[in-house]
Amino acid sequence: MILVTGGAGFIGSHLIDRLLVEGHEVLCLDNFNDFYDPRLKEKNVAESLKHPAFSLIRGNILDVELLGRIFREHNIDKVVHLSALAGVRPSIVSPAMYVDIDIKGTVNLLEKARGNGVNQFVFGSSSSVYGVTKKIPFSEDDSTDFQVSPYATAKKAGELYCKTYHHLYGIPITILRFFTVYGPRQRPDMAICKFTDLMINGKPIPMFGDGRSERDYTYIDDCIDGIMAAVGRPFDFEVFNIGNSTTVKLKDLLALIAKKLGVNPKIDQLPEQPGDVPITCADISRAKELIGYNPSITIEEGIDRFITFQIHGSRVTGHGSRVTGHGLR
Repeated sequence: MILVTGGAGFIGSHLIDRLLVEGHEVLCLDNFNDFYDPRLKEKNVAESLKHPAFSLIRGNILDVELLGRIFREHNIDKVVHLSALAGVRPSIVSPAMYVDIDIKGTVNLLEKARGNGVNQFVFGSSSSVYGVTKKIPFSEDDSTDFQVSPYATAKKAGELYCKTYHHLYGIPITILRFFTVYGPRQRPDMAICKFTDLMINGKPIPMFGDGRSERDYTYIDDCIDGIMAAVGRPFDFEVFNIGNSTTVKLKDLLALIAKKLGVNPKIDQLPEQPGDVPITCADISRAKELIGYNPSITIEEGIDRFITFQIHGSRVTGHGSRVTGHGLR
């Protein structure tokens, strides 16, 4: 059985869809908190709840007693830990919450994983651990000693605890650093979703900075391909970038969304925000070589799929062996 924490969220629910289609037994742990509308998370897992190989536990990774029961009562051999309190800017406002959930919660899971038959622990980390750096693209061997937000620091701490638990107890651990994942079911506070909804409703678009900041955007199908590849090929300890290895300027992203929607948006330029980095860009050569990761969805195709979903609520099908029925809704 595979335990997916945060499985009712954006990435987690897509992963569960794929795992179920490929014949895995899945246990989802999620607390359905109100960081954003919990009803969206309910919709994310509504179809999975009909699947006989899926089980849902509503609870918190800070609940040590609950975690103990989960590992005692279920034969969990793999853990994909995606549960986290996300968001760079909110972490500056409430840093202690990120210590509790993103660090303590990760340690709680590592504690339960050791000695309970877990033969693989996959930790969902973030490109934010690289902080501000002049070396582009970001490689897994680069220094990660200067984070610029409490969220990024919490993710780096989670990575360090993973490495320590591997050293002490031999838990096979794979760390995946996600680069700005987007697509259907994306959190409403994330840039692409927020910009699209504002443009659809004819409202001004807040643009922090001069629009020249760059991000490596990763479509959800490609991200799930990367996670599945990592789950299928355990390592003693390894770190992989899961990105697209192509950057897009913020102003170009806004123009692309506007073009797809056929609108002329009003841009409200605002000062740069603390915690933001000027660029993210993934070197994915290690993931390509060791797990066969090969992202293929361009930003143009990804935005087109996302907008189709936002406007029509249509199922958006991927390519190759990707989910077509039980997947992207």
